[in-house]
Amino acid sequence: MIGMLAETPIHPGAGRSSGFVDLPVARESITQYPVIVGSSLKGALKDKAREKWPDKVKKTDGKEDERKIHPKVAKLFGEQESAGDLVVSDAKLLLLPVRSLTGHYKWATCPYLIERLRRDVERTALKDMMDIRRLSAGPEKGTAWANDEGRLFLEEREFEVKSKVEDSIRIAIEALIYHKDTAGRLKKQLIILNDNDFQWFASYGLQVSARNVLKEETKKSENLWYEETLSADSLFYTILFERQAGALECAKEFLNEQPYLQAGGNETVGQGWFAMKYVGDWC
Repeated sequence: MIGMLAETPIHPGAGRSSGFVDLPVARESITQYPVIVGSSLKGALKDKAREKWPDKVKKTDGKEDERKIHPKVAKLFGEQESAGDLVVSDAKLLLLPVRSLTGHYKWATCPYLIERLRRDVERTALKDMMDIRRLSAGPEKGTAWANDEGRLFLEEREFEVKSKVEDSIRIAIEALIYHKDTAGRLKKQLIILNDNDFQWFASYGLQVSARNVLKEETKKSENLWYEETLSADSLFYTILFERQAGALECAKEFLNEQPYLQAGGNETVGQGWFAMKYVGDWC
């Protein structure tokens, strides 16, 4: 399991839309939560692997005659004729930064996302490292669990704090955050909302930015569009599996090079960077 903390705004694209937002983020079809689909993430990991193991290029008369993928990249990610041995899951949302009108922003999650994390932890045999208490019931609508007291004002909505966040949940989430000082802020900033309240923020609380293309001669607009992004400090996680023994060991070789990964759109304007945290002693 790999935690992915957004270091910059993130735009996991979903193509064009007929609504107000021309370029929305990709979302799960049922929950409508933002997601980085496995095929996109696998492509980003493949690009990272090719930095360590570049393609072999054969040139004739100064021109490229043949390009051959490195055997290790082919083993992990496959070729046209065969599938690779590395299986990459979708990157699932776990924490969403939400603006607070009464203080620093909050990291919001909900019982459903915590339940889903617990199920994923169980199928990756990491239960001893991330023992998450099963929630018998979550916050009621309009309330929150937080380590603050009193009331919270998130965007234009008001929430009453009814309970504190269970330590096992906070500790498990900390294991997915690469920076220790960042993980240390969870105790004050982590909140758990009702599933329906969290759905509202995941659907309507993301940043929408206007971008434009100007005509070079007159500086008039040629193409104005609006795109949706997730803010920095959003937290996702993904899971890697192996179809054949040895694939994960091979993946360690390039994942250990450095802990940063670019995924999603807008790479040329500095977006899409994640800090990756490998759970346990895998790397």
